[in-house]
Amino acid sequence: ALTGELAVNYSAAGNIGGVFDINAGTWSEELMASLGIPATMMPDRLVSANEIAGHITVEAALELGVAAGTPVIVGGVDVGAANVGMGVLEPGRYVAAIGTSMNAALVSEKPIKNKGLIVWPYPYKSRALNYNFSGSATAGGITKWFRDNFAEHELEMQRNGTGINAYAALGEQAKDIPAGSDGLIVLPYFMGERAPIWNSDAKGVIFGLSLAHRKAHVFHAFQEAVAYALRHSIELTGEDLGDYIVIAGGVTNSAEWVQMFADVTGYAVRTPIEDAEANLGDVILVGLATETLTLEDVKSWQVLGEKILPDPKRHERYNQYFTLYRKLYADLSEDMTILTQISNETI
Repeated sequence: ALTGELAVNYSAAGNIGGVFDINAGTWSEELMASLGIPATMMPDRLVSANEIAGHITVEAALELGVAAGTPVIVGGVDVGAANVGMGVLEPGRYVAAIGTSMNAALVSEKPIKNKGLIVWPYPYKSRALNYNFSGSATAGGITKWFRDNFAEHELEMQRNGTGINAYAALGEQAKDIPAGSDGLIVLPYFMGERAPIWNSDAKGVIFGLSLAHRKAHVFHAFQEAVAYALRHSIELTGEDLGDYIVIAGGVTNSAEWVQMFADVTGYAVRTPIEDAEANLGDVILVGLATETLTLEDVKSWQVLGEKILPDPKRHERYNQYFTLYRKLYADLSEDMTILTQISNETI
């Protein structure tokens, strides 16, 4: 209606029901046929999000009150656009957006195949760059579950104004717990799991509980579980990620948690200065498409904070715990499926 043109950007196409062929760079006739989707339903024209898709028509201009001929771009999809907003315009940078769930991705020239990752064309330079990501079902969602079920006191203090935010209170209690939570490991599969293990039967596990553990230990272990999940996703890329990774989302409200991500992964971590990633990404894409911005302009913007460096001793300890984290799932995955079958049986 705006331009008289029908187009979709490549990254959005990659997100539409798995019918985009990442190898051919177009719709997969085979997959659409198997799903009963007529080819006529899909736009013939695919564009990068940094390309002009069309121009405002005279009719649309009269209705909207903008100038006819104004260029229009098809914005990037969600986290892809957010990566652009964090200054990722070249391959080799790894960004994790961690809120209720986690989307952790590496931008690369070649798609990373057969590793359990989801692959889309990247919004910027879609014909040349790929967005390889792990979409974990729960991340901050498990700490919310913990807060809601085991932090009634902290929540009440928050609600009546006599205490700080409940998450901050739990973090304060846990800040001096050592790496590994004195022998606790949590598997964060509280809603099954998407990438990287692709198992709807996967279950949450708290392993190693003893009478010596307190609530703070368990909360700390929940935080570590999210960091282990991120490291698992990172290792599937099989790539050297350079001198730092980027972490965005609600987890960055906790300096201790950000430090934990660095210690677990072994990478320095940088976080956005302001929470405007996806919106800023679309602004950048518009600017590049219309040539009102240059790459040099964008690269000069300071959108990330300073590096948070990993502590070598804690990283060494986390290497041991992470090995056991991976082994635990391998050992229990069959039992998780059996548990699903038993719990679904009608008595």
